[in-house]
Amino acid sequence: MDFPAFPDTPPLLSSEERNELSQSSCPIKRYKEVIDEKVNAYNELFHDLYPIEKLVKGLSSFFDEVLQAAWVMKGLSDEQHISLVAVGGYGRGELHPKSDIDLLLLIENEATAPKDKVEAFITFLWDINLDIGHSVRTIDQCAEMAKQDITVITNLIESRTLAGPNKLLTELSSKTNIDEMWDGHAFYRAKLEEQKQRHNKYQNTAYNLEPNLKECPGGLRDMQVIDWVAKRHLHTSRLSELIDKDFLSEEEYMQLKGAVSHLWRIRWALHMVVKRKEDRLLFDHQRTLATLFGYDDDDLKRNVERFMQGYYQSVASIQQLNDLLLQHFEESFLSQESIETPKILNDRFQVANGKIEARSATLFQEQPSCLLEVYVLLGTHAEVKEIRAHTMRQIRDNLDLIDDNFKNDKVNKDLFLDIMASRYRLTSILRSMKHLGVLSRYLPEFGAIIGQMQHDLFHIYTVDAHTLQLIENLRRLQLPESKQKFPISSQTIRHIAKVELLYIAGLFHDIAKGRGGDHSELGCVDAQIFCESHGLSKQDTNLIVWLVKHHLIMSVTAQRKDISDPEVIWEFANFVQDQEHLDYLFLLTVADINATNPTMWNSWRASLMRQLYLETRRALRRGLDSPIDAETISDEHKQRAVEIIVERNIDLMEAEELWEQMEDEYFIRSNGGEIAWNTEAILNHSDNSKPLIAITPMGGRNFSGASKVFIYTPISQHLFAATTAIFEQLGLTVLDAKTFNTHNDYSLDSFVVMDSNDNALYQDQDRIDFIRDTLMEQLETPSLYESMIQRHTPRILKMFTSPAEAHFVSQPEEVWSALEVIAPDRPGLLALVSQFFVNNGIMLHKAKIATLGERVEDTFYITEENGDLISDDDRMNEICTLLKEKIDRFSQAMD
Repeated sequence: MDFPAFPDTPPLLSSEERNELSQSSCPIKRYKEVIDEKVNAYNELFHDLYPIEKLVKGLSSFFDEVLQAAWVMKGLSDEQHISLVAVGGYGRGELHPKSDIDLLLLIENEATAPKDKVEAFITFLWDINLDIGHSVRTIDQCAEMAKQDITVITNLIESRTLAGPNKLLTELSSKTNIDEMWDGHAFYRAKLEEQKQRHNKYQNTAYNLEPNLKECPGGLRDMQVIDWVAKRHLHTSRLSELIDKDFLSEEEYMQLKGAVSHLWRIRWALHMVVKRKEDRLLFDHQRTLATLFGYDDDDLKRNVERFMQGYYQSVASIQQLNDLLLQHFEESFLSQESIETPKILNDRFQVANGKIEARSATLFQEQPSCLLEVYVLLGTHAEVKEIRAHTMRQIRDNLDLIDDNFKNDKVNKDLFLDIMASRYRLTSILRSMKHLGVLSRYLPEFGAIIGQMQHDLFHIYTVDAHTLQLIENLRRLQLPESKQKFPISSQTIRHIAKVELLYIAGLFHDIAKGRGGDHSELGCVDAQIFCESHGLSKQDTNLIVWLVKHHLIMSVTAQRKDISDPEVIWEFANFVQDQEHLDYLFLLTVADINATNPTMWNSWRASLMRQLYLETRRALRRGLDSPIDAETISDEHKQRAVEIIVERNIDLMEAEELWEQMEDEYFIRSNGGEIAWNTEAILNHSDNSKPLIAITPMGGRNFSGASKVFIYTPISQHLFAATTAIFEQLGLTVLDAKTFNTHNDYSLDSFVVMDSNDNALYQDQDRIDFIRDTLMEQLETPSLYESMIQRHTPRILKMFTSPAEAHFVSQPEEVWSALEVIAPDRPGLLALVSQFFVNNGIMLHKAKIATLGERVEDTFYITEENGDLISDDDRMNEICTLLKEKIDRFSQAMD
């Protein structure tokens, strides 16, 4: 193809323009015209794929000329006691279309400062719409501030004089050099701590849904940290000088340069699209940028995922080299006295200062298996914390040795299994193997998911980051501090026979994502090939393959099915068959949910998983040929409620009289604690003409947010819709709901709700009182519920639109018909569906609400108004069609 002919340099000011802008009579309007014209020209060059380095440097040079012209125009060129200095990113000579132009007006002393001219100059820059950050300081003030503040000294490292005498900056530089303040080691330590705090702000991961391409781990700031430390410690002026100083190889430098260039192109495009300074890759921008970068086929979701995968791969490169170089710098600061005498581990490796290193520069070429053995030693020796920088480089330089012959060698297969059974720091090992490229060479299938994102709000990490986080979660379950948050999981994991089988299943559970098709089915094929080729027993292989194939079923069962139904439990118990499969699946599921999106693990999901696990374990102990019946469940729940009622000195006769008004299903679907709580609240309720509202936290205090709300009030066909609308307006998310009618025409509605901002309701009694008062007031006229829905759809949810889905699903025991609805998450959706049921002669008995990022996957347990099952095909099709149309119209109106 023909490429456009590029100019050698981007457009700067012509001599005529420079002269014109320097004249005192030059109007503001002319400055704006020239700036707009040149910036537009730069943007056109960007569209023509002009080299980004030249654009970034060229735009900086252009604004140098604009500022120099303005300096002259405002009469500052005759002043000998003040200089205009570029600092920060602009001082490096790098500028994107909407970046801040950071300036220092450096004055010799306060007495010589031309204050009127300075004010006129700054005001003029604002008038021509330049985004400047500026300060006016003396040399001594700058030096004093630099001594106290790492940010100031960092900015001054990259300073350059734009106009005025350069001697002022020279004098300042002499007062701020490493002999006066911030020697190389002190500066390095401060920047390292600064980077650590910045990374913590972004949860120490580059793989955020809406990453900040400048500040996130692996972002442009990480590259700048390398540059700053090198300039302060090694006195370099360019990053490429690290090659001559043996800190970077030529290949590593090109890798870093390529990654930075890619992020620069994204940042330039982002500024151009948004038309303001912006470093966050928000969802709406990701879509526009994907198209701009050539991902423009019909699959919008896939376009964004491919664009973001390129981004994640670039930040991974920067993060990898940032780690390598900072460790290199660390080692260079160690004096001979502080270096321990190496401890010999074997003929191939030794350890000093907690870092393992190869004993020979040619070790990996001579013994390729050492590429894996080094990680085995990391996992078996507590004193070995990490790999030395030069050994890391040797590993990177010898990755091509991991070929088919290497992977087929039994020695290497055994070493890899030893790694998966590491006693120490398994997740750190796997992350190092990923960063250095070892893992993707040994398991090419894993390489395919590096940087693979899912364009939704539920999966907040890329697939590779999620996978390693899952394994880390499994490791954490074995720590004492996990007993409080994960009591059953931490106990269970101590009793399974081979925890390494869980790690292998975790490594493969999502490995087939992004290929198309069912990733569970495809992944279990990969897992089987791996297990058989690595010599695992048939029993272990079958367990791993089963876990990979069915890793989603336990969370789906817990969150979508009615696990208060004994038939659902019996069906699930028949699926897992034995305690071993249940334990492994339970642990994998808990770790998976927490690694997908930690905010999804709350007291409600914990209680669901706990209930499903314990009830299934009970069913397995009882025997699969002896399913428990509903009447037995009801009797057990009543008996437990009686025990609690007696303990609380509640009149048992009054309680039993009340129970005579209840439906049988109430006692089957409510546990003893719920029955006792509801009973006590009703018996203590003095005014039956007003709604009874009771609120209590659930799941103990190890989890925040989730609470139970019990409502007892005369039956109204609008009651459920009104209640859910009120919750929506109060900023509460409904997680579960069930409703029962008494024989004396009262409704018993139970909801599990969570604060939308994840605040723990039990810690805020005023909030609980307000919720209760609002419900009591509004539910006196439930038919007016539509006026309660006033919330707008959040920006991020508007980015995700898709047609609603609705279909009936079969149940083990058809007491109620189950209708599953999948739709974009919108305020008021649950109330809308509830009212649809009222308008179409449908009775709602229970709802399982699952909000998964930007979408809801809700299951409604319903019957006809007279209690009959909905089983006629025409009737089911009519309900689904009408409901989908109603939701789609509603979603469009809300957007």
